Amino acid sequence: MPTTKKTLMFLSSFITSFGSFIVICVILGTQEWARSTIAISDSSSNGSIVITYGLFRGQSSQVLSHGLEESGKDFEVLEKLRRSSPKTLHSVVILFLVLSLSTSLLSSGFTFYNSVSNPYQTFLGPVGVYTWSGLGASFAFLTMILFVGNVQSNQLSEQLAQTLYPLYPPAAQRGATHSYGNAFWLLLLVILLDVATGVIIVFYQKARYRQKQEQRKPMESAPRDGILF
Repeated sequence: MPTTKKTLMFLSSFITSFGSFIVICVILGTQEWARSTIAISDSSSNGSIVITYGLFRGQSSQVLSHGLEESGKDFEVLEKLRRSSPKTLHSVVILFLVLSLSTSLLSSGFTFYNSVSNPYQTFLGPVGVYTWSGLGASFAFLTMILFVGNVQSNQLSEQLAQTLYPLYPPAAQRGATHSYGNAFWLLLLVILLDVATGVIIVFYQKARYRQKQEQRKPMESAPRDGILF
C-alpha cells in the first residue's frame, strides 16, 4: 500500500488532471470561441456582419446603417465551410482538442491508480503521468495556435460570412476585427492544470529521493566494525 504522503500527492494530481478533463468538456460545448465583425459596403447596403462561433456551432447577424437586414442565423461551422484549408485546419483543431481530452482522462486515471497502489518502475507510475499530462498541455497549446492561425491567416470568419450571406462577395468586405471568447482562453487553464499535475509529481519524487538519502546516511556514517558486528 502507498504511504499517506504518496496518496495525498497523487490525489492532488488527480484533482488537477480531472479538472483539466472537465474544463475541456466545457470548452467543447461552448460557442464563444471567436467573435468577428466584418465590415461590408456595396451599392445597396453598408454596415457589418457579426459572427460568433465555436468549434461546432455559431450565430450570425447583420448590423446595417442602410439596406435590408436579414434575420439572425444559427449554423453548423463545418457544414458551412467549403472544402478548403480553413475547413481542414478547423478539423485538425477539433482533433487536437479531443486528443487533449483523452490524455487528460488518461492522466487522471494514472494519478488515481498511483494513489492506491505502488507501480514504481513501470509506465503506470510517474513516467506515465508525466507523459499524459505533458501531451495534454501540448495538444491544448497547439489547439490555441492553430485556431488563431485559422481565424487570422486563413480568414475563417470571412469565409463563413461569404457562405452565410452570398449576396456580399469578397469584394464587398472592407476588413474584419476578431476577438476571442471565454472558451478559447479557458485553454490556458487546461495547460496550467496539466502542468500542475506534473509539478506535483516532481515534488513528490524529490521528497522521496531526499528521504532515501537520509535513510542511507546513518549506514554510511556508522563504523565498519560496528556494521560487521
